Amino acid sequence: MSWDAAQYLRFEDERLRPALDLIGRIAHPGPARVVDLGCGAGNALPALAARFAGAEVMGVDGSAAMLAKATGFATQQADITTWTPASPVDVLFSNAALQWLGAHATLFPRLLTCVAPGGVLAVQMPSMHAAPLRAEQDRVAREGPWAATLARVGSAPPILSPGDYYDLLRPRVAALDLWVTEYVHVLRGEDPVVQWAIGTSLRPFLDVLEGPLREGFLDAYRAAMRAAYPPRADGAVLLPFRRLFILARLP
Repeated sequence: MSWDAAQYLRFEDERLRPALDLIGRIAHPGPARVVDLGCGAGNALPALAARFAGAEVMGVDGSAAMLAKATGFATQQADITTWTPASPVDVLFSNAALQWLGAHATLFPRLLTCVAPGGVLAVQMPSMHAAPLRAEQDRVAREGPWAATLARVGSAPPILSPGDYYDLLRPRVAALDLWVTEYVHVLRGEDPVVQWAIGTSLRPFLDVLEGPLREGFLDAYRAAMRAAYPPRADGAVLLPFRRLFILARLP
């Protein structure tokens, strides 16, 4: 899947806010090594460096285009599905990345093996599969002349429920904190919800469509988003965005 760093960063403040909320809740007395797994354009790296002064902070991502924006920090281009550190890290942080990966029942236990004793796994993932933003992508993809082209294309799969993550992680960790936050983003501009989606969840569909099919798909999705998220009296569009947070501390 291709990434457009400039498009993603159009909503940098909104995308960074949950990362800052998660970083503020990480309790570690003095980590030596901190890794941002799926760091994207690196917008959380300065906050991690400020929160854990003196730690070695590194970003890992599979997209060279995104990593090109993550200047001033050590980075590594790698497939985050299979990435393993040379030695366990003290804080393994991941903001809005792991939802792209399947098989969480095996992924999360493997990630715990990448964390040093007493270390912390800190994860935030969108929980939006049932919301119009995401659900309408799948519906629109199944309808219209682009349906055959998109027959085997999908965006990020649904994540597990908080209870499933609890059952999966609690027997393996010393402490576990789970919470869900729904942010209400105030967006402005022309079709801002569509612009938001183009930077993330809509990418797999757009990557395989060209010309009139691409524009037709986008027009249908624009209509669906205008109906689902109508502008307010002042022209702003409100996008409720639900996110799941996980903090797991190892023994």
